[in-house]
Amino acid sequence: MSRALKGKVALVAGATRGAGRGIAVELGATGATVYCTGRTTRTQSSEMKRPETIEDTTELVRQVGGTGIAVQVDQLVPEQVKGLMTRIEREQGRLDILVNDVWGSDLLIEWEKPVWEHSLDKGLRMLRLAVDTHLITSHFALPLLIKHPGGLVVEMTDGTADYNRTNYRVSMFYDLAKTSLIRMAWAQAYELKPYHCTAVAMTPGWLRSELMLDIYGVTEANWRDACVKQPHFVISESPRYVGRAVAHLAGDPDMARWSGQSLSSGQLAKVYGFTDLDGSQPDCWRYFPEVHDAGKPADATGYR
Repeated sequence: MSRALKGKVALVAGATRGAGRGIAVELGATGATVYCTGRTTRTQSSEMKRPETIEDTTELVRQVGGTGIAVQVDQLVPEQVKGLMTRIEREQGRLDILVNDVWGSDLLIEWEKPVWEHSLDKGLRMLRLAVDTHLITSHFALPLLIKHPGGLVVEMTDGTADYNRTNYRVSMFYDLAKTSLIRMAWAQAYELKPYHCTAVAMTPGWLRSELMLDIYGVTEANWRDACVKQPHFVISESPRYVGRAVAHLAGDPDMARWSGQSLSSGQLAKVYGFTDLDGSQPDCWRYFPEVHDAGKPADATGYR
């Protein structure tokens, strides 16, 4: 894509790690100035208690030739988000791309527990972190984004609309959190249409986030070793893959054709022709129903 987004300004809300970090790096590599927000800095940690920081993310953006700006923001605090948008408008005068990727709830999920057994405090906190943060950010960011036609909003979620419609995500709170964001993208697409701006829901496949790599005791360099423990991990993808999906979408002059839709990294790879870091094109959301959920042996042949 070269520098297709040169002159564009992006905000990746929730860029500390995982998909947010991968998206920030790829937007920077494509020429955008990227504001990277999160709660964890080199001097202060969030409840996730992870080592990744927003400064680390902006350093990775700079390493690929981009411009990254780290701003510590708790997206649940309206005053902080409002202040962020005031700063972006003062420093850049515009916002072209908003990526709502705030999550930070991995430690709150109690898998395979019915709602009456799941911790209510943890479940409601999950919804606050996953849904309220996105609403608050859009509330303050969209007035700046709509000042110029061609703006893009990306609601990051887990699972496509088709997959989530027929598959329970093994926790009511998690299921609600992720499906709500798909509907949120649809609603924003409706409200943004008069301003010639686009909103979509975007999901990675099985993401090799920093936390996921730690769970399996591997690194990005030797991630395939985890397939011994979990064979279906063969379909997994790096955070940079969904980052490339967002960057290609943002650089598409006809991006409005996607507005309101639920998209995936594997789906857009086929359309735009990009690959993951290893040169493959994993298609997780076709693999899962056809192989994993069908009870077939792990085999990514034809799926990456």
